[in-house]
Amino acid sequence: MLTDAHHRTIDYVRLSVTDRCNLRCTYCMPENMRFVQRASLLTDQEIISLLQILAAAGISKVRITGGEPFLRPGLMTLLEKIKSIPGIREIAITTNGVLTQPFIPALQQLGITNINLSLDTLQAARFTQITRRNRFTTVMDTLHSLLLHHMHVKINAVVMENVNTDELTAFTALTRDNALSVRFIEEMPFNGQGHSFSGITWNYHKILDTISDVYTLQKINDAPHATSLNYSIPGHKGTIGVIPAYSRTFCGTCNRLRISATGSVKTCLYGNDVLHVKELLQHDISQVLPAIQNAIHGRFADGFEAARHHTEKNMESMSVIGG
Repeated sequence: MLTDAHHRTIDYVRLSVTDRCNLRCTYCMPENMRFVQRASLLTDQEIISLLQILAAAGISKVRITGGEPFLRPGLMTLLEKIKSIPGIREIAITTNGVLTQPFIPALQQLGITNINLSLDTLQAARFTQITRRNRFTTVMDTLHSLLLHHMHVKINAVVMENVNTDELTAFTALTRDNALSVRFIEEMPFNGQGHSFSGITWNYHKILDTISDVYTLQKINDAPHATSLNYSIPGHKGTIGVIPAYSRTFCGTCNRLRISATGSVKTCLYGNDVLHVKELLQHDISQVLPAIQNAIHGRFADGFEAARHHTEKNMESMSVIGG
């Protein structure tokens, strides 16, 4: 098993398959984002080799992220190969929904039913302002299709002051008739735009207080290693959750490893890259697991400590990190 110095077992990897995205969300990346050359990305075979090594060491869950993962050519073929790796029990996907809808039946057939949909507004004009692209109708069609196919849907909504805080109750209303989870995420400093991030006003306490003014929230049990605090509402089919991504209250139970599309490894979202596995996969695959074990063992206690040791002047774009 992969275990850090704080006795946390790592059994979940978030794997980015591309840094490219067809949206330009203001909190995530600049309009003139520079993407890496495709030759720098992990190949399908490198991804499979890496996941085979990790699965043998106890990784059982893989979340496919980007960028936007459906921009990677041949993604479905790659997913089929990942599905066949012994030890991988769950594959989940985080997507912006622009390209997702045609693939839903194939995903369902593969048994990949856990989908996180990034959606920060329920208003078409505001969607264009946030994403700098006019694809609201397409994303909403994807949401409806996911629900019609009985996929396990979580909407991830980043809460941004003076942008979408007036929509908290509208998002919550989605859970009345739909068996989905809406998760409100504290804004984080990963915009890749080089300007400072001084903190947030809308932390998870304020988000919950605002929703509680309209709805009766009942705390429900959170899954082991959950990043969200979850609540039900009487008479609602779905649930809501808040993710204290900036407050970082969940670090003590973190079981995640992050791998970028180019093979950079992060043991904490707020930390530096601690390892690059692409070259090892190409030239000395026997050293991949020892290198990852060493990196995990040196993981900081929490995201605050990791941020204090972050050596880059500015935080990366979230699309580069992979969520």
